[in-house]
Amino acid sequence: MQTVFEFEKPAAEPALAAGLHGPLAALTRHGVRLGTSSWKYPGWLGSFYRRDRYSFRGRFSGKRFEEECLSEYAETFPTVCVDAAYYMFPSRQTLDPLMAATPAEFQFAFKVTDEITVKRFPQLARFGDRAGQRNAGFLRADLFVRRFLEPLEQYKEKVGPLIFEFSRFSPTEYPTAAEFVQVLEPFLCGLPGGWRYGVEIRNREFLVPEYFRCLAQSGVAHVFNAWEAMPPLAEQLDHPDSRTAPWSAARLLLKPGRRYEEAVRAFQPYTELKDPYPEGRAAAMRLILESLRLPDRRQAFVYVNNRFEGNALKTIVAILAAVAAIPGKADSWEK
Repeated sequence: MQTVFEFEKPAAEPALAAGLHGPLAALTRHGVRLGTSSWKYPGWLGSFYRRDRYSFRGRFSGKRFEEECLSEYAETFPTVCVDAAYYMFPSRQTLDPLMAATPAEFQFAFKVTDEITVKRFPQLARFGDRAGQRNAGFLRADLFVRRFLEPLEQYKEKVGPLIFEFSRFSPTEYPTAAEFVQVLEPFLCGLPGGWRYGVEIRNREFLVPEYFRCLAQSGVAHVFNAWEAMPPLAEQLDHPDSRTAPWSAARLLLKPGRRYEEAVRAFQPYTELKDPYPEGRAAAMRLILESLRLPDRRQAFVYVNNRFEGNALKTIVAILAAVAAIPGKADSWEK
């Protein structure tokens, strides 16, 4: 049986970077990019990052690591999700170092700033007097274009998915999916073309045909996401209408049923796989192989978080090893 592509299984630590480079590059050539959610993790020093690269006067410099580790990351990975963009609008000050640290073919995914995606500001200190108040910027296309897209415009060739992450809405905000779609639809229709937009929801009851139709009419991707209260990735993939764009994206964030704070406590400093989740890995592999076997080779972006199993790098090693084990069966992959 003809193989879709071939690569060797990734090496285990301590040669994680060297072992990952070949398989990730092979997938990238076929339009599938795997990366992590953020990159500044001291827990990856030694197994992925070289500690001596960040020495200053013979001692490890945390500041140097924070400022420079993206360059080392990009020597192996073809993409990363910039979670920090969720907390502040991008600017030249934040974007210039990212772009300078990465090669021309590197692709950034950005979570869209929450001033666009939260209906009411959460009761968090960072919102100050706005905490608990209604958000006047919620789903304002003009604000998104001015504050988010315009700073990115000059770097457009290096921008991948722009992800509108919506935290879970309460029944008092949107009792039904139809009511959410009623406000989401005009927003998506008003966005300028030429960008890859994705929507990530946290209300499992919104995964209904009218939600997927809303995304499809604007060519916006549903971002398959593993999250506390969401259905498993495989269940989301099973929705017949869930491929809403000519590309796909998935974020492996949390094992369903596990709270974020619980994962942080259990998994920090993210040096080891603490709780393997084979079903989640299998769903990610399914999406990868689906993209590879399509005649038009649909592009796919898959991002893995440390809080998914404890160490995103080793989760990716496991996914790549599973894909490498069945190259001859990729074109007959079943659910």
